[in-house]
Amino acid sequence: MGAVDCHCHLAAPEFEGDIECVLEEARKVLRICLWMPGNPSNSKQSNRTRTQCYFAGDMEDLDEALPLIELYKDHLLAIGEVGLDFTPRIASTEEQKEGQRQVLIKQIQLAKQLDLPLNVHSRSAGRPTINLLKEQGAERVLLHAFDGKPSVAIAGVQAGYFFSIPPSIIRSEQKQKLVKQLPLESICLETDSPALGPEKQVRNEPKNIFIAAEYIAKIKGISVEDVLHKTTQNALKVFPKLKSILQK
Repeated sequence: MGAVDCHCHLAAPEFEGDIECVLEEARKVLRICLWMPGNPSNSKQSNRTRTQCYFAGDMEDLDEALPLIELYKDHLLAIGEVGLDFTPRIASTEEQKEGQRQVLIKQIQLAKQLDLPLNVHSRSAGRPTINLLKEQGAERVLLHAFDGKPSVAIAGVQAGYFFSIPPSIIRSEQKQKLVKQLPLESICLETDSPALGPEKQVRNEPKNIFIAAEYIAKIKGISVEDVLHKTTQNALKVFPKLKSILQK
């Protein structure tokens, strides 16, 4: 049974030298890669993976991107990755944090307008991100590589949100505790390639998705097949356009 990698970055410089080999290896084990190309007009690589998503950054970038988003809206599977990053080197003042909140609000409203799910980044900002998503009425949400406490994540579960787990779970006590508390019905798989691999500072690839699945199965005391089946079903709930892609 194949898996769905709900979050990876195949356009990253780390893949420039051997992207075809990386994709060929991914095809052997994956049913789909949901990747973050940075620009919806850059469709060459997204055609290879048969998916396309869009990243929007600050307010100015988002405003400039709106015509492209409108042009390619029928090909978009999600708005993402978007969210809040409150690590000190990114946001050390309340003004900077508030600026991020305003951008995210605009992105949430855009996703609602286009009836698209959100692929959400929430580094050092788990509770503020979930609270803002709920306040703004976001419905289909994937919280990728969530780094908050399980108790905070449960508020997301109660709101119907999903959490994608990367291969770095094998070396992350936080991710292990998170998976232990999360119901399988709320879990998806991701690699976040080239980051968050099983080995620190070693390039991650989509083929490593099974490492995450195997560790989740170990924690939950169930088969890997059950994890793959349920996480794929969950991915289809978050990203309903995947259904037509998987049927091709």
